[in-house]
Amino acid sequence: MVTMPLDTKRLAIGERLADLLAFQKLIISNEQKLIDACPYEDIRERLQNMLSDDQKNLGIIETVIVQYGIQVEPSAATKIFIPQFEQMMSGSEFTFYQKLIHHELMKHGQAMSGLMIHKAAQKVGADIEVAITPLNTLSFEGRAHQEQLKGMLEQAGVREMTGEDADQGLWARVQDGIAALSGVAGSVITQNTDKQDMNIQHLIWLDHAKVNTIFTEIGATKEPQKLQEYFGQLYNDLLAHAQAEEEVVYPQIRSFYGDDKTQELYSEQAEWRQMLDEIKSIGPENTDEFKSKIKQLMDSIGDHIRQEEFTMFPAIDKNCSDQQKEQMATQFKAAKSKIQQQMG
Repeated sequence: MVTMPLDTKRLAIGERLADLLAFQKLIISNEQKLIDACPYEDIRERLQNMLSDDQKNLGIIETVIVQYGIQVEPSAATKIFIPQFEQMMSGSEFTFYQKLIHHELMKHGQAMSGLMIHKAAQKVGADIEVAITPLNTLSFEGRAHQEQLKGMLEQAGVREMTGEDADQGLWARVQDGIAALSGVAGSVITQNTDKQDMNIQHLIWLDHAKVNTIFTEIGATKEPQKLQEYFGQLYNDLLAHAQAEEEVVYPQIRSFYGDDKTQELYSEQAEWRQMLDEIKSIGPENTDEFKSKIKQLMDSIGDHIRQEEFTMFPAIDKNCSDQQKEQMATQFKAAKSKIQQQMG
């Protein structure tokens, strides 16, 4: 077994997340092609519903990548595969049924990638598990989509070969199974997808949860290499979070949150930046001093988090419509992504 440095492992997970995003875009593009080419109204309707789910799931993957905090290019293999797949699916060599088979295989690969990212996160860091939690929605819907596709394949395959409908064996069982599964989990996960992805308070809360988890990881180790890794992630996450809030959130809440309280938020984050640079100059080799400064930073950030979650969040709820909160979340996510790219 090859031993890899922790930062290398984090980069590997980042690359796999980039692959996941690239394939999700390919899935959406391919579903639209399948809908346009589908000769069967019932299958076309189910593909349309699947496309709607996958368009929402694209936003979730984008959110996860921003929460993860490491912007990486897709793998070389993915960059080679995607144009080849697009060319194959655009040609006339394959029947609709054969194209649907390849789509189901791609869906299966996407579901397995999500699972492997979760398994890898368990080996690397609890903060990663926090950041990628929204992928649970994709795992649920991915498995549901695979079962639906099996039913579509049964119908499309039999129709192409015989011109008749298949007996309602597998198709009926699939639909019953999906209905039962949706009744248990769908209302909790799938129906809340938009809010999970687009509510500004939820995105900020995810950042808070990840930062608190990194503080826990720092407190649980004395190994300089791990301390360096965890602090590096904390440093980048806090700077990106603070700058995105200052660019997007604070200017929009000042009018109803008040000048004094808004300025306090700016001042607290300016204090963080100074503390972060002080800790960075110490280095984790001086473990006691390093951890003492981290404790001061954690206390300061804890006060800031409590203010945001217990006073700023309710103020946003009171003064902003759902549409405004969604727009703010989109802007916040885009700002963080740009900042992370600039940070390298």
